Amino acid sequence: MNSPDASFPVVLCAGIAVEDFLFKVDTFPAPGTKMRASELVATTGGCAANAAVAVARLGGRARFSGPVGTDDASRRFLDALKKTGVDPCGVLAVEGGSISVSGIFIDRAGEKMVATLHGRGLDGATPPDAAALTADIDVLLVDNRFPAFVTPICRAAAARGIPVVLDVDKATRRDDPLFATATHLIFSSEALTATMGTTDLGAALTGIAARVRGFLAVTNGPDDVLWLERGVLRRLPVFKVDAVDTLGAGDSFHGGFALALAEGQDEVAAMRFGAAAAALKCTRFGGISGTPGRAEVAALLGRYPGLK
Repeated sequence: MNSPDASFPVVLCAGIAVEDFLFKVDTFPAPGTKMRASELVATTGGCAANAAVAVARLGGRARFSGPVGTDDASRRFLDALKKTGVDPCGVLAVEGGSISVSGIFIDRAGEKMVATLHGRGLDGATPPDAAALTADIDVLLVDNRFPAFVTPICRAAAARGIPVVLDVDKATRRDDPLFATATHLIFSSEALTATMGTTDLGAALTGIAARVRGFLAVTNGPDDVLWLERGVLRRLPVFKVDAVDTLGAGDSFHGGFALALAEGQDEVAAMRFGAAAAALKCTRFGGISGTPGRAEVAALLGRYPGLK
């Protein structure tokens, strides 16, 4: 893979690393039965790592920072990540630790069934030099899977005036300290629902707005992205596609959003860019390995100039 131009913006993605094994099946297997898979893909996974891959595919200079282990899965993960063009300069190898490994079935409708063996020994890991990690970046994107690791990086970025995009993928508490470090918070619908205790995403977003600063939005799969603009709830329609594999779509959205911000686009334009990347990713099997290139996203956006 060609290295991006040194003038391109740098997006540091910090958080969880996972190794994914994806099986393409016609239907999900019933208990006690055997199922023939038509395809198998082994790829990197995890919110932050996937977002870094999306940034690299979309033309940005992507870096990844997060705790990994010294096990075989961690070594395979790092080898695969380097091949995508992501710079793993911020990885911390924890002696005796292990990353999570997921086995994922994707059916013909693009839906997924996931079993995960959770990693060990990584939860309390912290970056050795958060200031160095943020010294020359344009945007920081973090997930909330390893708060002990990403919080010092968020604080270092905030001290430099660097935008901090927080992917709230895991349910948390309403006064999560990470919220105070972010300039942009984007929840998944599942995480927002569980955090706020309501399925009314608009009410949940409004309810949490008093506790956070900056830009606030929630993604909802194939449905509209919701965000608040001066306290008013807004909707961004997403691109309708025939989904083949939805795994990694949210991470493609976040990676595209962060890269667009780094390029100077406003939040609405950045969401459109991320939504286009996510939609195209859903049309291919392979998890984050199916994330699109820049020209494909530009072409999709060009076909829908009036989508706002």
